[in-house]
Amino acid sequence: MPELPEVELARTVLEDALDREIASVDDNDDWVCRPHPPGEIARALVGGALTAAHRRGKTMWCETRVGGEAGPDLGIHLGMGGQIVVDGKVGPTGPEHRNPGNRKPEWDRFTVNFADGGVLRLFDKRRLGRVRLDPNLDALGPDAETISREEFRTRVGRGHAAVKARLLDQSVLAGVGNLLADETLWQASTNPARPADELRPKDLDRLYDALESSLKAAIAHGGVHTGEVIPYRNADAACPRCGSHMLHGTVGGRSTWWCAQEQR
Repeated sequence: MPELPEVELARTVLEDALDREIASVDDNDDWVCRPHPPGEIARALVGGALTAAHRRGKTMWCETRVGGEAGPDLGIHLGMGGQIVVDGKVGPTGPEHRNPGNRKPEWDRFTVNFADGGVLRLFDKRRLGRVRLDPNLDALGPDAETISREEFRTRVGRGHAAVKARLLDQSVLAGVGNLLADETLWQASTNPARPADELRPKDLDRLYDALESSLKAAIAHGGVHTGEVIPYRNADAACPRCGSHMLHGTVGGRSTWWCAQEQR
């Protein structure tokens, strides 16, 4: 599942599709475009334009304008390995997107053709992406990139669940996935299984700073796979900071790696 940095990289590509008249839409993949029947998204968008590209956590959407008035929001979810392609510009481009083999036309699950000849495509070999009008964001917490320090303390430091589980809960904090959680907890030298309500204010501040720096680095370098500890999440690896062995277990229902010495 793409995490916040990958979705942000896709969102920046979407910006190249803004303020261009929509000439036609191919929304015939009734699985990717569910619950909309073929033609429904096209009827809502043709003749209009995408006017702004937004993201909250892992959720991405565009505002639209049709007939001089605000139209429906267009939600686009990347699935496991989907990519946004606008006039040949692609995002994201992490390891899960490499070597897709022959790029078959049927892997373009949703297409917007612009009057100027340009094209926006959702390329998704696995067919796990999603396109829908007016996506519901009510269940999402604040965005992990923009949440304030004070709100982070309140939301993440509440309850007896493991701190990693709190980070992964999209209703608490939107955008953190499994790799980003492991990177952030390692950066903050915090045990992923530690109960959230046992974290002191200074522990939560250290975690907040680690999340902020991990996000910035991942967006700058191309995705969460570029994190410092990510290559060392395996049984034969040692912590890249202290040399201790890496431990593996399940925390919050997810496969988790942490340093035996620094994250006790």
